[in-house]
Amino acid sequence: MMVNRDSEWVRMFNRRAAVLAGGQAALISALVGRLYYLQVVESDRYVMLAEDNRINMQLLSPPRGHILDRFGQALAINQQNFRVLIVPEQVRALGATLEALSHIITLSEFDRERVKKEATRKRGFLPVTVRENLTWDEMSRIQVNAPDLPGVTIDLGLTRFYPQQENAAHLLGYVAAVDEADLTGDPLLQLPGFRVGKEGIEKVYDTALRGKAGASQVEVNAYGRVIRELERKEGEPGADVVLTIDERIQHFAAECLGGESASVAVMDVHSGDLLALVSNPSFDANAFSRGLTTDEWKALSTNDHKPLVNKAVAGQYSPGSTFKLVVTLAALEHQVISPEQTVSCNGRYNLGNYVKRCHKVHGSVNMTRAISASCDVYFYEIARRLGVDKIAAMARRLGLGDISGIGLPGEQRGLVPTEAWKKSVRNERWSPGDTLNVGIGQGDVLTTPLQLAVMAARVANGGVAVKPRLVRPATGADPLSDAQAEQELPSLGISEEHLNVLRQGMFDVINGPPGATTAAAAKLRFKDPERREWTMSGKTGTAAVRRISVAEREAGARDPGELPWHLRDNALFVAFAPSHQPKYAIAVVVDHAMGGGGKIAAPIARDIMERVLDLDPSHKPRVDDEQVAVTTTVPPA
Repeated sequence: MMVNRDSEWVRMFNRRAAVLAGGQAALISALVGRLYYLQVVESDRYVMLAEDNRINMQLLSPPRGHILDRFGQALAINQQNFRVLIVPEQVRALGATLEALSHIITLSEFDRERVKKEATRKRGFLPVTVRENLTWDEMSRIQVNAPDLPGVTIDLGLTRFYPQQENAAHLLGYVAAVDEADLTGDPLLQLPGFRVGKEGIEKVYDTALRGKAGASQVEVNAYGRVIRELERKEGEPGADVVLTIDERIQHFAAECLGGESASVAVMDVHSGDLLALVSNPSFDANAFSRGLTTDEWKALSTNDHKPLVNKAVAGQYSPGSTFKLVVTLAALEHQVISPEQTVSCNGRYNLGNYVKRCHKVHGSVNMTRAISASCDVYFYEIARRLGVDKIAAMARRLGLGDISGIGLPGEQRGLVPTEAWKKSVRNERWSPGDTLNVGIGQGDVLTTPLQLAVMAARVANGGVAVKPRLVRPATGADPLSDAQAEQELPSLGISEEHLNVLRQGMFDVINGPPGATTAAAAKLRFKDPERREWTMSGKTGTAAVRRISVAEREAGARDPGELPWHLRDNALFVAFAPSHQPKYAIAVVVDHAMGGGGKIAAPIARDIMERVLDLDPSHKPRVDDEQVAVTTTVPPA
């Protein structure tokens, strides 16, 4: 009985041992299978995950492309930027370290609070920028005191720098930190401290200038601290942008304007290249690059001379008598008067009970005399015969009332009014008095200085629809030659005979008989034999900015010095030179000047044009010397 019981226990034990062994075998098989799956089948995946946890990819900001003038002179470049960083975990007391640092370099209370807030948001081993754009002396002082400043380091980066400072600031614009409106999905925009173009060429060509990002492969520990750099691939620098501007002319033109609120546009009449586009007063673009202080922004934004506005393309002005060039060509084309016919000017022009006045009594004047003397009565009469719509059509052909196409932000199109415009915008009928105002460039007509330069260029080049150009071709090749430019651009369909009449009048404005000119001060003053006989042709303009009462008119013109600055007339002048073989056109507008266009704007244009011709590579007009002789009659251009 006892033997049977022992045998039963043995069999039960064996069964249980077999079950346990089978279970263990199953578990071991599952474990081996799982290990095989993880280490063999899924090995690539887990290697990649491990590497991703150990290795980080960091974007590297590429150097921003340069902006250069037509001869390679630097207008916007990158400059070494010394900045001081602090690693919070390496300092005993952040506040005390910042206090010690403030005795070595200037630190505002705003800087200190910003650093403390940023340090609380980041991991302790990540550096925080304390100040950028350190001078060499500031950087040196920090380095000398480095043993007493644990956790403080100097970093070298790049920042945007404008060597010409205020010169061409309106053209170039500036760069600033990225905001939400700038985000486009480009990972570069996520980099700390990355800058994008905010105005001017910097904004228009921002994508090309910023380049392509590089990458740095670094090994990190479990906390994200960088241990070492494994691989580095530099980015692709941004492309350079070459402007048509000649920095020497740009700078000289700005100097000629002095303290005036004014603007200048200088362009090649054949290629359309802009050699200068100046708005005065200007601002230092470097201040925007580093960040304006509150006081700096207040000084710029409250200045009544509007230094932040690019007046050359965004300033809208009544063109005054410079608009008489448009009226003249419209009158000749529609044959409302011939060049020889005269109009009698007794200083007044009556339209029913409406009386308009001229600035003086001119007597009997023909077309060229009316242009040179700027007789308002003559242009009241031919404007009345024409009607505003015919005048407006010619104005648009000459480049007024439309965007130029150079692409600068904020450019205005001006206004060329018509009967339909007044009806649709003001729900008013056009009146004959409105036409008289338009005939002398007043009333609702508005133009920009750049448009006036384009108008002068199209008159000078024989009626070719030249367009202004600010950026050289992307290939880096020289701009189109004059001949190529004329072949590619359409004709305006204006008679050469009519243009000759107009150019004769413009020639007489400056070079006519004594006492018969309105801009004798604009005569070129070359003394060398090669250019002594060169002349400039132009047209003055003086545009009122306020309504003048009948009593004021009867009392006579007031001295501008008796008026507040903002109530003085604007002074304008448009011209081209040399007269016989035109190559360059210029427009000058002086806001609220101490005199008219002939007294204030014309001498400025003369000085700038002399400089332009001095720097012209050919040093002579595009004709033989024997063809340069000047007479009182201008031959066809």
